[in-house]
Amino acid sequence: MSASQTFLFAGGIYHLALAIFHVFFWRIFHWKKDLAALTRINRAVVQILNLCLTFLFIVMAYVSFVHASELISSPLGRTILASIALFWILRLILQFVFFGARHRVSILFIAIFAIGASLYLLPSIWSLP
Repeated sequence: MSASQTFLFAGGIYHLALAIFHVFFWRIFHWKKDLAALTRINRAVVQILNLCLTFLFIVMAYVSFVHASELISSPLGRTILASIALFWILRLILQFVFFGARHRVSILFIAIFAIGASLYLLPSIWSLP
C-alpha cells in the first residue's frame, strides 16, 4: 500500500467516525429540546442538512476505501481528492468565523478539520503527474 493509499484509508476511517458523530447529534446537542424553539421549517432544515452531511461522510468513506487507486491515478480522482480537501479547508475557515478559537473545543475542531484536509490534500499533491 502506497503512502497515498494509506492516507485515503485513514480518511475513510475519519469520515466513518464523523458519520457516527453526526448520527448522535440529536442526543449530544439535545436537539429534541433545543430545536423546539425554532420554526418548523428551520428545525427541518437543520436536521435535513445533518442527515445529508452524514450520508456524504459515508460516501466519502466508501470512495476512500474502495476506490483509492482510482482517486490517485485519474484526473477525476484527483479532482475528487482536491474537492474533499477544499471541503475540510472551508469547514476549518468557517469554524474560525462562527466559533472563533477561544475555547478548547473550538481549537480541537480546528485541528480535526486540518487533519481531514491533510488526509486528502497530500495524496492529491503526491498524485500529480
